[in-house]
Amino acid sequence: MNADITDDFLQRIPKTDLHLHLDGSLRLPTLIELARQRRVRLPSYSADGLRRLVFKDRYRNLTEYLTGFASTCAVMQDTESIERIAFELAEDNLAEGVRYIEVRFAPQLHVHDRLTVEQVVHAVSRGLERAQRAHNRSAAVRHGDDVPFHFGMIVCALRFFTPQMSPYYRQLFHGLSYAPPEQVFATASIELARAAVHLAREKGLPIVGFDLAGAEAGYPAEEHRAAFQYCHSHFLKKTIHAGEAYGPESIFQAITDCYANRIGHGTWLFAHKMIQDPAIADPVAYCHQLAEYIASQRITIEVCLTSNAQTNPDMRHIRQHPLREMLDHELSISLCTDNRLVSHTTVTNELRLAVRELKMTPRELRNVVIAGFKGSFFPGTYREKRDFVRRVIDRYEKLDGTLG
Repeated sequence: MNADITDDFLQRIPKTDLHLHLDGSLRLPTLIELARQRRVRLPSYSADGLRRLVFKDRYRNLTEYLTGFASTCAVMQDTESIERIAFELAEDNLAEGVRYIEVRFAPQLHVHDRLTVEQVVHAVSRGLERAQRAHNRSAAVRHGDDVPFHFGMIVCALRFFTPQMSPYYRQLFHGLSYAPPEQVFATASIELARAAVHLAREKGLPIVGFDLAGAEAGYPAEEHRAAFQYCHSHFLKKTIHAGEAYGPESIFQAITDCYANRIGHGTWLFAHKMIQDPAIADPVAYCHQLAEYIASQRITIEVCLTSNAQTNPDMRHIRQHPLREMLDHELSISLCTDNRLVSHTTVTNELRLAVRELKMTPRELRNVVIAGFKGSFFPGTYREKRDFVRRVIDRYEKLDGTLG
């Protein structure tokens, strides 16, 4: 690790996590406790057993990685559990110096005849607000020795789902039994987009963005264009999982067809050999132009090092991650966890990996940390966001002078 960047410094600087899945970031003891209480069947009821069978260090592919969410979502079927999980997630982030998070989740995975989308979103918000109040009333924040904690929520539509994934999806498939699957997927997305705009604008809930997650290859973002057009027309920001398990064309589609303000992962941005469209005569030039466009528009890429290494068998070591190339192209980068439980990581650990394995310099570290705050979908006004970022920069520079 760079001698100027210590573990203590990484722990204490204010940080963000802009790509943070609620259902992938439970505390393992909480998952086991709730499963026992709710009589949910797990592959194991011990931490070691679950890490061996479900939450592994490596996966064959993204699809295998996603299977663990069946266990976590199974215990997130009531407001009490959801609120607790959100509260604990905020606490875990606060403990390592994270001062802004955007928690994303798919409400439709938790909807049933006794639980609505609105109730799910309210439960998440209550849990995060509890942690926020406790921190922001602290003496350190009041005396200016720490920065306040803020959060936003991002609701996720899914590229692909089955009737077995929730009662909501089962009912939707039944109601649209005549329709092809892609129409069912699109219908769920537009229903969620309308709900998100309503809850943000009419109910005042801190929903700051709309996302498209899940299996990427074979399920193009353009099939969900109507949902993103609706969000775009109602000034709700957009982020899309793209370039995680598919190539540069997926990233291009997310930006052009779905108006993405940020890109989740973007791992294969420079993978010109993955381009499949025969109309693209020069794949290398295509990737370069795409990267330049992303850089010039300051479209932040939510990079998740550990998660990407886990789900891509060709990436045998973190050093093979294209983060170094992204930094060299001066892209706006924010390092994120993706899933704290599934990927066994923290924001501090992701920064440590970037410094140690990808030779991120002190200047690049500062840029990446600040980019997380600047690229956030902050729930307040632009002026409030600007003041918050200024406070973060002042805190960072003070720590840099005493610990760097």
